[in-house]
Amino acid sequence: MAAGSVRYVRYILVAFFILAVLYFVSNSSPVGPALTIPTSKTQPADKNAQPTTKEAPNTHKISTNYDADKYPLALKPGDPGWDDLTTINSGPRMNATFVTLARNGDVWEIAKSIRQVEDRFNRRYNYDWVFLNDQPFDDLFKKVTTSLVSGKTHYGLIPTEHWSFPPHIDQEKAKKVREDMAQKKIIYGDSISYRHMCRFESGFFFRQPLMMNYEYYWRVEPSIKLFCDIHYDPFRYMHENNKKYSFVLSLYEYIDTIPTLWDSVKKFIKNHPEHIAAGNSMAFLSDDGGETYNKCHFWSNFEIGSLSWLRSKAYLDFFNSLDQDGGFFYERWGDAPVHSIAAGLMLPKDQIHFFNDIAYYHVPFTHCPTGEALRQSLRCHCDPKENFDWKGYSCTARFFDINNMEKPEGWEQEKDA
Repeated sequence: MAAGSVRYVRYILVAFFILAVLYFVSNSSPVGPALTIPTSKTQPADKNAQPTTKEAPNTHKISTNYDADKYPLALKPGDPGWDDLTTINSGPRMNATFVTLARNGDVWEIAKSIRQVEDRFNRRYNYDWVFLNDQPFDDLFKKVTTSLVSGKTHYGLIPTEHWSFPPHIDQEKAKKVREDMAQKKIIYGDSISYRHMCRFESGFFFRQPLMMNYEYYWRVEPSIKLFCDIHYDPFRYMHENNKKYSFVLSLYEYIDTIPTLWDSVKKFIKNHPEHIAAGNSMAFLSDDGGETYNKCHFWSNFEIGSLSWLRSKAYLDFFNSLDQDGGFFYERWGDAPVHSIAAGLMLPKDQIHFFNDIAYYHVPFTHCPTGEALRQSLRCHCDPKENFDWKGYSCTARFFDINNMEKPEGWEQEKDA
C-alpha cells in the first residue's frame, strides 16, 4: 500500500511538471529567430583559422527578406527608435562583420578602437569581429578582444602566399626601389611589411576563409576614434540602398608612391572595357576624362563595403592586372587608391556612399559631421574646426560636386582660412 501511494505521488508530480512546461512554452515570446551565419558544415575548413572563443548574445536573424517598414532606420531625430541607444535593436541583421588586420603588439590600441565601436554602435547590434594576422594570435590578444566584442570573435592566420613576394617579382629590383625611397624619406618607402599589407588589403583580405561567411564588412584599425552616436545600422543602410562602397575621409595620394599606377589602370580599362560601369565616378579620379589621375582617393582605413563586389570577376580581374604589373613592390601602391579607383570605375556613382554622420579619427585626419544641429543630435564631441572634409587637400567637395549633391549647411565655415 505504501509503495502504491509513492507511485501515485510520482505520477502527480510528473503530470504537474509536464503542465508547467507546456504553460511556459505556450506563453514565451522569443526575442527573434536563431542566427543563421553559415557554419563549417557549409563552408570549407579553414586550416589557418584560430578558434572562436565566445558566442554572441545576438539572436536576431540575418536576413535580406524582411519588411523594412516594420523596422525603420532611425536616420534623423524624431524617427522611431532615435532616442533608444541602450537596448538591443530589434531589427534584422545583415550578414556582416567588422574586420581588423592586427598583430599581437597592437592589442591595447585595438582595444581602444573596439570600445569606441562597441560604445557608439555595436553593443546594440552584436555583429561579429574577424581579426587577421600573418602570425598566430596569442592568448592575451584573444582574451582582451573577446572580452570587449559583443558579437562572436574569430581569429585567422594569413597564409604565406598572401603575405610574401609573388614569384614574378624581381626582388633585387624591389630592394633597389626601397633603398631609393628611403633616401627620399618617403613614408614607409623602405618597408617590406607595409607593402605586403597594402597588397593583402587590396586583393586578399576578402578571400580569407573566415571572411567567406559574410556579405558586408566594416574595416577597423587600431587607435581610431568615433566621436558621435550611431543611431542606425550602417550595414542595413548599405543593403537597402544598394550601396557597394562607403567612406568618411578622402584626400590626394602622395604621387611618389604611385608614379605608374594610372598607366596600369589605363591598360586595364583598354583590356577590360566590359568591367567599366556606366555612370561611374571617373570625374572624381581624373580632371581630363581619364588621361591622367588627379590622385583623389577614399581613405580606406575606414570603409564599409560589399564583399560580394570585391569577390566579383570585375574586381579580381582589376587586382590581378595590377598585381602582375608589380607596383605594390616596384613602387609603393596603397590599398586606398586601389580600392578607390576600382570603385570609381566599376561601380555606378550612386553605389558609393559618404557617411557624414559617422564621425571618425585616424591619425592625422578627422571627419567631424558638418552642421551644428546634426552634431548636437548625435552627441558628438569632435571639434568642427578639425574637420578635414572641406580643406584644400580633401577630395570630399569633389565627390559632392560630381554627384550633384548639396553640401551640408555650414561647410563654408570649415574651409581653409
